[in-house]
Amino acid sequence: MPSVFSMIINRDLPGHFVWEDDDCVAILSINPIQTGHALVVPRTEIDHWLDVPPQLAARLMVVAQTVGAAQMAAFEPPRVGLIIAGHEVPHTHLHVIPMFGIGDLSFANAKASVPPEELAAAAELLRSHLPQG
Repeated sequence: MPSVFSMIINRDLPGHFVWEDDDCVAILSINPIQTGHALVVPRTEIDHWLDVPPQLAARLMVVAQTVGAAQMAAFEPPRVGLIIAGHEVPHTHLHVIPMFGIGDLSFANAKASVPPEELAAAAELLRSHLPQG
């Protein structure tokens, strides 16, 4: 059975896309810790990040840096953090999170739900600061 991320990538489930290329996508988290919290996800389902081929791992990091720079411009946090957790979905993904404090790296502070219009507005703002946007 495909992962929830594969279903989003294939448009079988909705997602707020901010980046797409041949190797990966970046979508907004539906349970963000901060506005603009994005997930960089390889198109290929790879469960554990240690199994990601080095060339793809490098590509994911470059996209995470690009998204992080756009988050800095769009949301003006003092920092952007990066987490690779891997417990919630068996499909490698990088959490790129605007940080206003160290608590912004705690999943305990994730919002349980966000209105779709808020996610859409954050995605639009973030895309406007990305090179492809």
